[in-house]
Amino acid sequence: MNWLAITWDVNPEIFSFGKIGVRYYSLFFIIAFTIGYFLFKYFFKREEITTKLLDPLLYTLALGTLVGARLGHCLFYQPDYYLANPIEILYVWEGGLASHGGAIALLFAMWWFARHYGRKHNFSFLWIMDRLGITVALAGFFIRMGNLMNSEIYGNPTDLPWGFVFVRNGEILPKHPTQLYEALSYLLLFGVLLFLYRKKLPKLKEGTLFGIFLVVLFAARFFIEYIKEPQVPFEQGMALNMGQILSIPFVLAGVALLLYSILRGKPALRTAGEEQQKEKEKPLPLSGTRGTY
Repeated sequence: MNWLAITWDVNPEIFSFGKIGVRYYSLFFIIAFTIGYFLFKYFFKREEITTKLLDPLLYTLALGTLVGARLGHCLFYQPDYYLANPIEILYVWEGGLASHGGAIALLFAMWWFARHYGRKHNFSFLWIMDRLGITVALAGFFIRMGNLMNSEIYGNPTDLPWGFVFVRNGEILPKHPTQLYEALSYLLLFGVLLFLYRKKLPKLKEGTLFGIFLVVLFAARFFIEYIKEPQVPFEQGMALNMGQILSIPFVLAGVALLLYSILRGKPALRTAGEEQQKEKEKPLPLSGTRGTY
């Protein structure tokens, strides 16, 4: 027996009012979106984009993430059950969100956002994705910490001193805290991406930050999956589980994007669009004169 193992028996619910409870997972989700909002406010101010776009961006991100993550869980992990009971897809309070589904939905949501607002404000799909990768890496940290508080998505038995005994699930053996492994990987990725944005942006090409995000995040996810317990019964005996299978296309897309950004990418730092440039080029009024006569 591993006497150094950590006994984990945290109540996932912080407090409740009658039948309504506030859980750590929900709190971390809100924290992630809040910090992401202020990060984008910083991005927009630094690169002279109106902050009026922050609200539609937040709504687009929230809707895309929730819908995509829920559909991803239902269709990737339990398609037979949910296709036979489609109304239960809406039962989000019962749990079941898949990060790969959320990632796919975010791509479409940000494509729409860039198409709808980008031409007027002079930013592209890759411009928004470069900056979104920074915020999503941090959000991934908070979400995995929420999984830890829920005592879910953990790993195989281990005799390492940092093994967790998830007693709320009836476990008696220490298991790999894979939630922490992923959370710390994503937090480190966030730090690197934010450093590159703050210090190296003028030297970067469009798509580089997002390419790094895709390769590192989904490669980490792929390798950590080797020590995770199967999430659904059909993964038993598979050479690669569903999380690994879904990670491979994202890693390959990240490699392709990095090659594209190096060979043909535009500068990552946004320049003022036509409207902003015209505004800057307007002559200043002479001091002491009136605007009308």
